[in-house]
Amino acid sequence: MKRYVPDLMSLQRTCEVNYMALMKLLPPGGSVGAERRYQVGNGLQFQLTVSEESRFTSQVILAQHNPELPSYLQARIEIRLYHDVRMAEVCAAQQISMLQPRYDYPNQKMHHRDEKEQVNLFLADWLRFCLKHGTSLINIL
Repeated sequence: MKRYVPDLMSLQRTCEVNYMALMKLLPPGGSVGAERRYQVGNGLQFQLTVSEESRFTSQVILAQHNPELPSYLQARIEIRLYHDVRMAEVCAAQQISMLQPRYDYPNQKMHHRDEKEQVNLFLADWLRFCLKHGTSLINIL
C-alpha cells in the first residue's frame, strides 16, 4: 500500500479560508469567554467560544447543541487561530486531540490516513453552512 503524503498546499488553503470565515462569525472583541450562538433550523444551535487569547493566537471551541441528539453525537471542535499568518487549524475534534498530519493505516484507533485534512474540511463545510443559513441569536460577553 502506498504511503499517504499530506497535500500541504491544499491544507494551507483550507486553513486560510477557515480563518477568514471564523473572523466573520466570532464575537466582536474576541476576549476570553466571549461567545456567539447561531441558530440553524429548528432546535440546532452552534456555539463559538473564545477559550484562550495571546498576542498571535487564539483558541476557539465550536460546540453543537441539539437536545434531540445524545452528547456523543454532537460536534465539539477546538480550533487554533494564528493571527500573524491568518490561518485556522483544528487542534482537537470529538475525542481526538493532537491530530497528526497523517496516520498509518490500519492503526489501533482506526483513524483515517488523512484525519487532520478531513476535520479541517469538515470545519470548512460547517463554516460555509453557518454563514449561509445561520442566524445569530445573541452575543454573550
